[in-house]
Amino acid sequence: MIKSRFNTERISIKTGIIFSRFGISPNTWTVMGLIPAILGFIILAIYQDLLVSLLFFILSGVIDAIDGAVARVTRSISAQGAFLDGIIDRYVEILLYMGLLFFLFSREEFLLPNSFWISLLIFGALMPTYIRSYAHHRGVVIDSEDLRRMGGLLERAERLTLIYIGMFLGLFEEIWLVYVIAIASILANITALQRLWFVINYGKRI
Repeated sequence: MIKSRFNTERISIKTGIIFSRFGISPNTWTVMGLIPAILGFIILAIYQDLLVSLLFFILSGVIDAIDGAVARVTRSISAQGAFLDGIIDRYVEILLYMGLLFFLFSREEFLLPNSFWISLLIFGALMPTYIRSYAHHRGVVIDSEDLRRMGGLLERAERLTLIYIGMFLGLFEEIWLVYVIAIASILANITALQRLWFVINYGKRI
């Protein structure tokens, strides 16, 4: 995970202090992050503008970081807020992938139709979260530390970072975006398989 590799605590605190002055609740910040994502989807799907769409989705990610920072500084972290944040995160990510589906629909392909790679990417984006949640729901993995240890090769932050890099490269050669999507879709599904393997072998580790 990107967060585990870099110490972002100091930046988060400073960000929380600055944006908490606006008097906007963390949950409101969370929902606000959906707005630029919707605009990014529209611009990508309808207007076919890769650069502007990329900027809007990056803005959505910035707002996503702000809500957590404000929650920490104002000591208003809650289970409900974490739940809402996770739901909005999934909406933002799927809006991005659906926008890419429209953008790449009739463009150059790599080995397989672009719709296949994006569908595989959506599946790979949803399954790691589902595996972790379902393992917890069924009582297979209960401990919160063990749930976090599931990890994986390409979690959400890395997945989105890779796609954003692909969108940037696509400004020069669109096929590079397709290459990156194909790579991300494969790695995302490997991540799902890693978590599945972790759950299956969990009983042997305790």
